Amino acid sequence: MEDSARPDAAMPHASAPPAPRSSSQGLQPRPGRLFAAALCSWSALLALPSLVRASEPAYPARSQLRDLQLTTFNCARDNQNDDCDRARFQADGLLDHPRLSGLCKDSLWTISQEAVVAASNSFERRDRLDQAGEDLMRFCPRNPTAPAASGGPPGGGPPGGGFRGGPPGR
Repeated sequence: MEDSARPDAAMPHASAPPAPRSSSQGLQPRPGRLFAAALCSWSALLALPSLVRASEPAYPARSQLRDLQLTTFNCARDNQNDDCDRARFQADGLLDHPRLSGLCKDSLWTISQEAVVAASNSFERRDRLDQAGEDLMRFCPRNPTAPAASGGPPGGGPPGGGFRGGPPGR
């Protein structure tokens, strides 16, 4: 069989080395460039959590939660459209908040479902709404009121006590 009849005869042979590339083209990776690229990507990854935190909404203020609680109590007591609609609207706005706990969202869900004007303002209805309002202030505040500091060392023990390696009272 002749060389021209073979199908691979038209293909050039790979025996010739490729043409040298100039260093100005930047196709050859250099250790300094790899380090710089790794450093840039590492710093971008470190900055990512701060960007995520900046996009999270602020935690609801205690006064906002207290206003919702009082509106819920008014809805339970008076069974009026104004209070019930306002309580439902406020609870719905907080249900999708990413920083609230599950227990807090349970009480918000109860408010959003139960805060409707009923034909009969039964004790059970009032009790469910009152309980949800109480749970709101129990489970939702970020920093619940802390007991007053006693002025002693942390841990409440006597000064010098604890695990210090020596007998207490030294």
